[in-house]
Amino acid sequence: MKIAVFGQSYQKSNEESLQILLDHLKNKNVSIYIERQFFNTAKNLFNNLFDSEIHKTFDILDTSYDLLISIGGDGTILRAITYVKDFDIPIIGINTGRLGFLATIQNENITHAIDAILENKYKISERNLLTIATEPEHEEFKILDFALNEIAVSRKNTTSMITVETRLNDEYLTSYWSDGLIVSTPTGSTGYSLSCGGPVITPDTNSFVITPIAPHNLSARPLVITDSTEIQLRVSGREDNYLVSLDSRIATLSNDTVVTIKKAPFTIKMIELLEESFLDTLRKKLLWGEDKRN
Repeated sequence: MKIAVFGQSYQKSNEESLQILLDHLKNKNVSIYIERQFFNTAKNLFNNLFDSEIHKTFDILDTSYDLLISIGGDGTILRAITYVKDFDIPIIGINTGRLGFLATIQNENITHAIDAILENKYKISERNLLTIATEPEHEEFKILDFALNEIAVSRKNTTSMITVETRLNDEYLTSYWSDGLIVSTPTGSTGYSLSCGGPVITPDTNSFVITPIAPHNLSARPLVITDSTEIQLRVSGREDNYLVSLDSRIATLSNDTVVTIKKAPFTIKMIELLEESFLDTLRKKLLWGEDKRN
């Protein structure tokens, strides 16, 4: 088995996780490749973690990899998908961050999780993505034009609201007066959208949600739509530019740019252990059921 290990940054909280992981994989029949920048940073801090004969590095991934292990929080997984792309490489996340809806494996469960994966005792959760196109075409979106959590437009360099004219399948919906607008996948429904009052959607639901950010239209509410819908956004405001974000990646667009968002032609495969479920994660992370009356 060929395993990729990815981390967005190296912090003290990552050291124990990486040590447990590498120690446990040492005597397994696997090839370990660590993302080069993460490897170099970790090596400078803790050189004793690595064995040059066992641990190799990668800059890009391809279809020869069987698994990607992300070390960090949910943001690290969002960055990891820019390496995985449409290669169908399953991902599992070791959580050294905070909330962790995507990165669910804690340090005490690393060895159990790895053993389960090597023994094929897991299930795959297919996660739909969003893809973006702009008119005129924007250089930054020619390669990395997809997002796992959400695509959002928001104001830039101003405290004034922007107006987001929204069309669904070429039919006019409304114009949101707001700080911006979020188009979220079911996976992203527990992220930025949730913070702005959007609903929680189970990952296997074939839908997207449109959530306004601080809308001045008092009747504006989050809207759940089928994921076959094509969404077109046109932004206007006092400034000449606005921001568009694809998960954690941000670009500046001019107000004459029209954004089209739709379902991506591929999915991301998240590994779930057999004893795990989204509902279990939801209860734990949102503290549902903590009411003493339960």
